[in-house]
Amino acid sequence: MKATDYSQVLVLTPENNKRLLNLCGINDENLHTLSERLGVTIKQRAFTFAISGDVNAVKNACEALTELYDITQKDRPLTPKQIHIYLQSFKANPTLHAASDHSFTEIRTKRSVIRARGENQKHFLQQIADHDINFGIGPAGTGKTYLTVACAVQALESGRVSRIILVRPIVEAGEKLGFLPGDLAQKVHPYLQPLYDALYEMLGFDEVGQLIHKGVIELVPLAYMRGRSLNDSFIILDEGQNTTTEQMKMFLTRLGFNSKAVITGDITQIDLNNHRDSGLIHTIEVLKGVEGISFTHFLTSDVVRHPLVQSVVEAYEKHNNIVKGSKK
Repeated sequence: MKATDYSQVLVLTPENNKRLLNLCGINDENLHTLSERLGVTIKQRAFTFAISGDVNAVKNACEALTELYDITQKDRPLTPKQIHIYLQSFKANPTLHAASDHSFTEIRTKRSVIRARGENQKHFLQQIADHDINFGIGPAGTGKTYLTVACAVQALESGRVSRIILVRPIVEAGEKLGFLPGDLAQKVHPYLQPLYDALYEMLGFDEVGQLIHKGVIELVPLAYMRGRSLNDSFIILDEGQNTTTEQMKMFLTRLGFNSKAVITGDITQIDLNNHRDSGLIHTIEVLKGVEGISFTHFLTSDVVRHPLVQSVVEAYEKHNNIVKGSKK
């Protein structure tokens, strides 16, 4: 046995065959995922698990098996997505008890409970609760937009605000917005699809449609925000990296009384002709340290989509760093 190898036997209780099957997955796929992602060897016989590998990895695996088995008590199927999200917490912080009730922030809506995973997601939600202007900046798949929409829905359902305003810069790619068919909502719909998807999940398709019809949920291209002052509103600006500096200043000055604004964006995916014109990049420089405004920076380790998404993001970051280094 190598010096770094360590073995531990774990016995899960109480014994319940249905829960055990849920934990292990079909053909032990969940155990294979845990073994591969945590870097350990897992041998299982009934409710007894023998785990070997690096001492810290073994402890993490024992903790993961115990926590995930506890989740099966609620008869929740352990999907590959849930296993992936859970393991992200270990990668970000090996000592974090990702599935225990005290370790994550919950957003409760009428239809669902949304849980923040990892320190940056929890920090983001805490900052939204404490500040009226918030920025969530980072790569795709880190949950920025989804968590923001969850906060907006919770604020609306609790009566904290009277409406939700969804805003996005329209960066045209060959088609002029004015020539697209339909009314304004139909024209803007394709640009706001990620926000719609989250709203449908949290409120339901029919209710979202009714709230849009009543004006409780409003869909606005960024250019249409000029001259407005928004009170009692939760305002979301998505794809903030595609604003110009003038547009970002205009948006931030729309904030009215009893309102909250959250701006999300990924500065590696700027669609403007000149990346240096990005209002999001400019704002980071101008507003850093201003009291009442918060910035949360997400990392590739915060990605909660398919595991390959994180690999793609990391590969692009590595390539960009090599290119930048060659130009110096």
